[in-house]
Amino acid sequence: MAYNNNSDAQHKFSRTLLKPSLVALAISSCFAASALAQETAKEQDDVKLERIEVTARRTVENLQQVPVAVTSIGAADIAERGISTVVEIQQFSPNTTLQQSRGTNSTLTAFIRGVGQEDPLWGYEPGVGIYIDDVYVARPQGAVLDILNVERIEVLRGPQGTLYGKNTIGGAVKYVTKEMSGDTEFAVNLTAGSYKQGDVKLTGQIPLIDNQLYFGFGYANLQRDGYGNFLTSALPGQDGENYNKDLQAYRMTLEYRPSDALFFRLNYDKTEDSSNSKGGYRLLPSLLTDAPVPDSVYDSYTSLPTWNKVETDGLSLTVNWNINDNWTFKSITSQRESYSPTNIDFDNTSIRIFDVPAIYDDEQFTQEFQLNYQTDGFKMVSGAYYYTADSCGVFDAILEELGKNAFGTPGLTREVSGCSNGDSTALYAQGSYDIDDKWSVTAGLRYTKDEKDAVVRNGLIFATVYPESGWIPGYVRPDGLTTPVVLDDSASWSKVTPKLGVEYQHSDDLMLFASYSQGFKSGTFNPRATVAEPAADPEDVNSFEIGMKSDWNDRLRINATLFMLDHKDRQYIAVIPDENDASALNQRLGNVGRSEATGLELELTWKASRELEIYANLGLIDASFEEAITFVPGTGAVDISERFSVTNTPETTANVGFSYNMLTDFGDVIINGNYNYRSSYSLVELDNLLTQDSYGLLNLGVTWFSNDGHWSIALHGKNLTDEEYLVGNYAFIAPDPANPGQYIPGLGGDNTLIGYYGAPRTVSLSVGYRF
Repeated sequence: MAYNNNSDAQHKFSRTLLKPSLVALAISSCFAASALAQETAKEQDDVKLERIEVTARRTVENLQQVPVAVTSIGAADIAERGISTVVEIQQFSPNTTLQQSRGTNSTLTAFIRGVGQEDPLWGYEPGVGIYIDDVYVARPQGAVLDILNVERIEVLRGPQGTLYGKNTIGGAVKYVTKEMSGDTEFAVNLTAGSYKQGDVKLTGQIPLIDNQLYFGFGYANLQRDGYGNFLTSALPGQDGENYNKDLQAYRMTLEYRPSDALFFRLNYDKTEDSSNSKGGYRLLPSLLTDAPVPDSVYDSYTSLPTWNKVETDGLSLTVNWNINDNWTFKSITSQRESYSPTNIDFDNTSIRIFDVPAIYDDEQFTQEFQLNYQTDGFKMVSGAYYYTADSCGVFDAILEELGKNAFGTPGLTREVSGCSNGDSTALYAQGSYDIDDKWSVTAGLRYTKDEKDAVVRNGLIFATVYPESGWIPGYVRPDGLTTPVVLDDSASWSKVTPKLGVEYQHSDDLMLFASYSQGFKSGTFNPRATVAEPAADPEDVNSFEIGMKSDWNDRLRINATLFMLDHKDRQYIAVIPDENDASALNQRLGNVGRSEATGLELELTWKASRELEIYANLGLIDASFEEAITFVPGTGAVDISERFSVTNTPETTANVGFSYNMLTDFGDVIINGNYNYRSSYSLVELDNLLTQDSYGLLNLGVTWFSNDGHWSIALHGKNLTDEEYLVGNYAFIAPDPANPGQYIPGLGGDNTLIGYYGAPRTVSLSVGYRF
């Protein structure tokens, strides 16, 4: 990683890595395809690639016949590779970033093709949509989904503005759970591993009425000690583990099939994450304390409580009705809630320099109706969608040390609270028409109307306050303590987002396609507003793609996509300094940015033999800001795009892996491994101060399945070379133009440059039993 100002890199270190040349691998595989053509028909029949089905276009289709850049990881691959959370899927999808965010284990940072959203504050909309069984998850809190009873995970890259709607301008991640088989089943999986990992997963299903009514359940209890520790705390008894895990998840499902044409599915899920708040690593020594920079990147200091909580639960009802051979009807009704009180120590010291205790409280309701039509030469997906959500919160920016120095007060808190409530309605249709046996066209259109109202309270309190009584031992929040309303407004927007595409089916095994699509991220109010200000308009992304889906003799699969996107009206918050108020967080939200990106995505699977399968993917992207407008007093509008970086977007993402299946007298033994490479990437959008150098993760595993299908044992090692890599940060300093390599302290008066890191080397052993 490196910390840098606009001119020179500071404190830089890097590692020499074996960078896999996936381009060379793809070329050699093309030659291998020619060689495979010489094999006998019998050998080809015996060794074939698996057919993969996806629902990228809201109906079940063969992956190789879908003109969309999509990666699908099925349940078998998830188990054999030891994938435990949705963030690990980023290794297998090019130009994709899925990370556990700063602050909590359950908050997701998602970027696809350079488009996403870093800030998880209420009211902000994501750039990548997260879906659980076609139910949209609006907030990133609780979106780091642990794998439980999953059938597959799909990653759709590029705007999905027609079939999935707003807030999918980067793409969508779909978590699809398994439908029940109708038999009585029960499975238990126990895992022990590094840092005292101890996981229990139970899943099962019971037929209540044979061939009609089934009940299914899933339960997970996931425990792990921290990778590091909170070294000191100002609160008695609050020192403890950092980056630990304490999570329980539940799922219950009721499925009813009264006839072959009708299907009902009622789902309930709940997650309770009580892991400690994640403390960051101080990358620079504090100016206000004498605590040294910790020896371990997983160690931290704090003056806040270390407890943390993320609670989410959801209820959904899905109805499928096959009206006849051509028409199907689908209804999806859902209700979701989340509640998260959290402690974020921005400065990560034992004194109150910049502490932010906060509460996030969200609830949403969605209703979608689909009417789909299919004949031999035409298929269409159409529907109506309604979404309503209340997103509220409060955070207290405690600046006690600043209060002592600037005002002589015993405490100082900038309290911000409020709600952003929204309604969204949409009508959509997308169809594909076969012109002849080779050519087809796809066209889609979605009309969306969004309405939002927001209230923001923002004010200065000359005391140290917390959101609730009991936040720290003995604390009682004063009655009637409120801050003034600075914003109370509403706004509405309507958008029409199209998709146009053409496909050429050269043969059963080769399809070429080209498409244009548009997506938008909803307009929003500034949840940190200090004055009444208008809402920011929606962001738009226009995307052009040319792609290929190809299978060679059923042994080699090569899928490739070239893309170009134009990201307009980017919403950006600028901090406006106030010379008369050193504690002010004067921030303005506006549509001030535009960025462009071009890139390549390549995915390859080679069934080398009955036993050996080799897979690889490569993502290349060139993303940069073309415009970023700020306003300078006395000058007016100024373009400062050269100071902006597209964050969380490596120019190169690459992965190469293998799976080797040995049939033995005592069962199947599957050996697998992969090496995932990510080139350097920026973590701070404006005046980037923090760059993660290129790195690679090496993972290896071996899984044994008994001949009777009941038992399994798996040993997995992840990040075996123990790489240290940044996944989040807080940067509240500025380069000192008069002293290159030095910094100007930011809010709170300290050198606040904080890093959050991915998991170190871990090894786990799992034992499973199924009957």
